[in-house]
Amino acid sequence: MTSRVRAATNPLTWPLAGLLGQPPGTRQAFPISGVTIPLDDDLRLTSPIEGHLGVARTNRGILVEAPLRTAIAGTCSRCLLDIDIPLELVIAEEVLPSIDIATGQAVDRTAEPDAARLTDHHELELEPLVREAISLAEPIAPLCRPDCPGLCLVCGERLGPGHQPHPDDDIDPRLAALRAFRVDDEAENG
Repeated sequence: MTSRVRAATNPLTWPLAGLLGQPPGTRQAFPISGVTIPLDDDLRLTSPIEGHLGVARTNRGILVEAPLRTAIAGTCSRCLLDIDIPLELVIAEEVLPSIDIATGQAVDRTAEPDAARLTDHHELELEPLVREAISLAEPIAPLCRPDCPGLCLVCGERLGPGHQPHPDDDIDPRLAALRAFRVDDEAENG
């Protein structure tokens, strides 16, 4: 069963009370297109979030599966060029109810205090899960391209076409004494 009903207040919030009343295995799907959200930790989206959300009723709650694509702003770790970092996110998590659908009473959370939960109105708020997935997918050392040559050690300019090599005379005077240093290969290997 496919449904396109969405909560009006947040583009990453869906009402799932009806699904909670269905037998386990019942599925629904929702498109996700053109969504932007604020991020934590100095991260910034450069491309809207695209993909789809699949939800399925389990015997305990809702199984959430959301393959998503987006991009964040970053800096190449070798040449310091500003870049867009494409991210492929896969959210797969069971989300449990906060309120028992049959009794209307709050669910005891002590057995699973860290489990993702539906709101008190049986809504799935996907935004915190998306934020966490983006944070985890952010590369430690992003590159503008796999073979990025980096920066010149002498002048600090970006290496590549147009960069002129520096003559040996441009050596820092404090390191000039090392020019005479030679390693004896036979003594090292013997």
